[in-house]
Amino acid sequence: MTIEFYTWSTPNGRKISIALEEFELAYNVHTINIGQDEQFAPEFVAISPSGMIPAIVDPEGPDGQAISVFETGAILLYLARKTGRFLPEEARARSLVEQWLMWQMGNFGPVLGQLHHYHHFNPGKAPYATERFSEKARRLYSVLDQRLSEADYVAGDYSIADMAILPWAARHPWQDIALPDYPNVKRWYDALAERPAVNRGMAVPEGKPSGWTPPES
Repeated sequence: MTIEFYTWSTPNGRKISIALEEFELAYNVHTINIGQDEQFAPEFVAISPSGMIPAIVDPEGPDGQAISVFETGAILLYLARKTGRFLPEEARARSLVEQWLMWQMGNFGPVLGQLHHYHHFNPGKAPYATERFSEKARRLYSVLDQRLSEADYVAGDYSIADMAILPWAARHPWQDIALPDYPNVKRWYDALAERPAVNRGMAVPEGKPSGWTPPES
């Protein structure tokens, strides 16, 4: 059966399109234009109560019945459990994936999202906020760089945590972040950029800008 995928051209949306490609799951794309407030339509809110993209509907849920799932972390965990891939069975290894996934959801994504807003959509109007979130962004990239000095991927092996972090790192030009300043992040970024599933996922929805920057030479 085919998963129904509701998304738009944002880093959060592309977390799930990358995952669907990596899990090799069939899916239909439904674009929800957040610039036109389509995320608040009653039929979408019935799927995603928060009125935020992305969301999925899996016609083959855990009990054989359809299930809708919203929030990117919940979707990634659901798909990983459904397929038995990219989330280890062993408790310690699984915990490490979950920790870095929560780090992305609670820190890396929200901070960079605020930086995008103040730096690009409200330029010059809130210099304190811009500098505050710029400083936080640099610190988070340093945290990621330190972790990637110890392992090839954030949780050791490639996992849903990497899928969650990458689309936000792909917007590094928007964040005035130079990846060569974080050599371990750049090495990781370049390695993920060579994965066919990542590139297919970053191209969803078709025809929408992705912010995806190919590896620097």
